[in-house]
Amino acid sequence: MKAAVINQFGDFDVLEYADVETPKPKPGNVLVKILAAGVNRLDHYLREGSIVPDLPFPHILGTDAAGEVFRPGKGVTDFEIGERVIVVPGYPQNEEDYDIYPASQAPSFGLPGLHVTGTYSQYIEVPARFLLKDDTGLKPEEVATLPVVLATAVRAVKEVGGVKAGDKVLVQAGASGSGSMQIQVAKALGAEVATTIRSASKADFVREIGADLVINTRNEDLAERVKKWTDGRGADVVIDNLGGDVLATSIAAAKATGVIVAFGFASGPEVKFDIRSLFFEQKVLKGSMASDKRDMELGLRLVREGKIRPLLDRTLPLSEAAEAHRLVANNKVSGNIALLPWAAWVSRDRRSGPLLERGDSSI
Repeated sequence: MKAAVINQFGDFDVLEYADVETPKPKPGNVLVKILAAGVNRLDHYLREGSIVPDLPFPHILGTDAAGEVFRPGKGVTDFEIGERVIVVPGYPQNEEDYDIYPASQAPSFGLPGLHVTGTYSQYIEVPARFLLKDDTGLKPEEVATLPVVLATAVRAVKEVGGVKAGDKVLVQAGASGSGSMQIQVAKALGAEVATTIRSASKADFVREIGADLVINTRNEDLAERVKKWTDGRGADVVIDNLGGDVLATSIAAAKATGVIVAFGFASGPEVKFDIRSLFFEQKVLKGSMASDKRDMELGLRLVREGKIRPLLDRTLPLSEAAEAHRLVANNKVSGNIALLPWAAWVSRDRRSGPLLERGDSSI
């Protein structure tokens, strides 16, 4: 099968389009034909080597996949050949850990593309327990933008942040893949949402997906705008996707006893803030990472109810994974990119719509 692999850490060009061995499903597992694979900022960090110090090379990146059952392993009775499925974005690798909740606390928890072979390929082997039937009615490339950002947004916003109806929530970097989904999840839970951007061109996009207040941090004071929006109190919950120097502003924008959820480090992994900004007003700083199958199931229910929609910026053939990473790393994406493993050529821009020639799907 074809896959986009890395043989070393480095810049975008370390992603190579290559032939690799097609897996054979073990008992209880399913060989999934990947129709579309999502691209996340996490993939970029992994490729450049800023997440883990080593990986077993050659390595296939990618956590998100929408596809169809190609070959069920022995003992699999819940899925039929050709049935549309979604890969749960992270699950325990050892069967004895399957019932631990949340799954990310399991000793053997692993993410496709990090701990195990990823989704930048034509096929992937997955335990049947961690496949969900795709009844969204969406195109594979739209579904492929959902798993990681949707499940982790549910985890960060609802489970870790505790967002509920009536809350006022601040989402940092609302035009990013994670931020745009966090806005939608918070709105679906009944919250009002403020978000930050650094480019005026992103303002219409974040308003379209539900942001009630848009703050351009290049020329506006974040804490001041949020305090004015909340009648001087501050946000009930802040989802910080940026880290670095931005975390201090997230803390400042939160209300007394408010919750700040540290979700990412696009602005840098090292942070500095005055500890008094937390304890004098009894604010709470929490970390949120990964998700659970239940988070994904709740997220998909919100999708079916029309409360959340996929945000597909564009599609690219799998052979152009390096270009996808370049676009993500340089913040040229509103929402998410999907890679098409069976595409010979595809339109690059969501505004013109996808035009696809599929290759041979046989193995």
